[in-house]
Amino acid sequence: MCLAAASAFLARCLAPSSAALPRRLLAPAPARPPLLRRCIPFHRMAQFWTQGSQDKNKALVEYLKQYGAVRTDKVAEVMETIDRALFVPEGTPYVDSPMPIGYNATISAPHMHATCLELLKDHLQPGMHALDVGSGSGYLTACFAMMVGPEGRAVGIEHIPEIVASSIENVHKSAAAPLLKDGSLSFHVADGRLGFPDAAPYDAIHVGAAAPEIPQPLLEQLKPGGRMVIPVGTYFQDLQVVDKNADGSTSVRNDASVRYVPLTSRAAQLQDP
Repeated sequence: MCLAAASAFLARCLAPSSAALPRRLLAPAPARPPLLRRCIPFHRMAQFWTQGSQDKNKALVEYLKQYGAVRTDKVAEVMETIDRALFVPEGTPYVDSPMPIGYNATISAPHMHATCLELLKDHLQPGMHALDVGSGSGYLTACFAMMVGPEGRAVGIEHIPEIVASSIENVHKSAAAPLLKDGSLSFHVADGRLGFPDAAPYDAIHVGAAAPEIPQPLLEQLKPGGRMVIPVGTYFQDLQVVDKNADGSTSVRNDASVRYVPLTSRAAQLQDP
């Protein structure tokens, strides 16, 4: 017997057999946390990084289409029109990852923006009303505004005034600037957990932070026939799709396991993590 074979044989002999151990010592394998929704790593798009901003943004959308996050022309068009780079203050805007925007807030990864736009697209028709809770950088609110058009209304609410001011500056540089000027797109300092009753009811509500449970004011401000997309949970979170029926009842389904920052108070958000 060669030395390698002998070593392997000896290791098998000395290793304890699980069959020989008392059953009470055989702990079950720990449950694995649910997989997070994500796209294939972005390194495959390195060939596009030397292009101009608009070309890079289109390349990002093409990447999201290739891997199934963008499924319709309507969502592709609005994501190509609103350049993500205008809403990311630092970092690499076209990488499929969340990016910090200051004050312990982030802009979501592009694949999550695409996912939410696809889930809400039928409720973002021209003339409809949309609410973006925790609007952050203003990117998704700007997309909503482009989809509902000047005859509709898109409202972003955020409880940190400095972030609201920054989002307005971002939108002024984007294709959605005329909608901000005519008032069909607006941003407000408000507690997202309470919604924004002034422009309710809403055909579409998006919540960009995770709540322990669906806030009742948001359910009340959702229009019959409307849809809300909201991450729900604390450590383990699900992206929930809430549809409000004509009689006021709601149906809820889980779309994916996700990881979002918590929907919380201004004071709690500004605490050191």
